[in-house]
Amino acid sequence: MSVATRDRPWQTTGEARSSYVRTMFSDIAPVYDLINTVMTAGSHRRWRRQAVRLLPLIPGERALDLCCGTGDFAFDLKAAGAGLVLGVDFAQPMLTIAKRKSAGTALRWAMADALRLPLADGSVHAITVGWGLRNMADIPAGLREMHRVLADGGRFVVLDIARPNGLLARPARFYFYRVVPLIGAALGWKSAYTYLPNSLDHFPDRVELKRLTLEAGFREAETHDLAFGMLTVLRGVK
Repeated sequence: MSVATRDRPWQTTGEARSSYVRTMFSDIAPVYDLINTVMTAGSHRRWRRQAVRLLPLIPGERALDLCCGTGDFAFDLKAAGAGLVLGVDFAQPMLTIAKRKSAGTALRWAMADALRLPLADGSVHAITVGWGLRNMADIPAGLREMHRVLADGGRFVVLDIARPNGLLARPARFYFYRVVPLIGAALGWKSAYTYLPNSLDHFPDRVELKRLTLEAGFREAETHDLAFGMLTVLRGVK
């Protein structure tokens, strides 16, 4: 990582971005679930369920939780009626926690990069990505890879933070840029939770996300806002 971006990892791309993100999520894995719950007052669980309902799933369909982290989206997919559910992440400590949480279930896990999935073309019917597209080293490539592994008629939903509009814009920015790093610092991870809000500045807005989705080959692309516009769900259909 260059001197210019060493202290601003959210500005990196390519392998430098991948390396930073993998290391960051590997380091924070033990406290990831706790910090998510504290930062969102537990609302992240409801937001994931809302995103899954936007797929929607047909009972028995094969589903992929991409950038799965500790696996919560995979549990929601299974609860919504998916058949085989595979969670994929490139940070092994995250997968270790996901495996521990899912002991005794039929959920499956694999370590892989979202840009190079070890899956056949058209092999899944639905994909979820929770707060992961923003961290990919190449977002258009990530969307193309999702298109490749989805069957015709397959759907994906990406749940991520977004730039709120109107009256909430200023308080939301205060929360993301001031409060979130303080929460992370209080739990010992200021660097990672300084990266989180700043990465939003380099994440495509809703219009650009839909354009990139269509350019990746999807026939439908739409966004649905949650939490008063502080989050958005990008939905694509192949």
